[in-house]
Amino acid sequence: VQLQASGGGLVQAGGSLRLSCATSGRTFSFRHMGWFRQAPGKEREFVAAIPWTRSATYYADSVKGRFTISMDNAKNSFYLQMNSLKPEDTAVYYCALATSSILSTIRGSSAYNYWGQGTLVTVSS
Repeated sequence: VQLQASGGGLVQAGGSLRLSCATSGRTFSFRHMGWFRQAPGKEREFVAAIPWTRSATYYADSVKGRFTISMDNAKNSFYLQMNSLKPEDTAVYYCALATSSILSTIRGSSAYNYWGQGTLVTVSS
């Protein structure tokens, strides 16, 4: 299984970016798709997630109302649309896949089995 994150870059505060995560390999067994981020000197944190059933979407409070996670099964990809970006959103963003179908674990990084390489998002003030 491989994940390739892309779409990061430099943007001014208030701007938008769309991150993509292309997946390949035996991805049919995965149940959760998530985005996490890690800012310099900080621990990796949950950003957003979606179960394969698309029954709901989950967001960190800090991004709720600004970010949207979505998926495209036909393209084996999922996305993170980021609007109204703030300097505090600056981080390396990682996409991840989890085999667990337990929804209570969807926000925890330990539930995710495979990770992309990360894409850097820098928001200038």
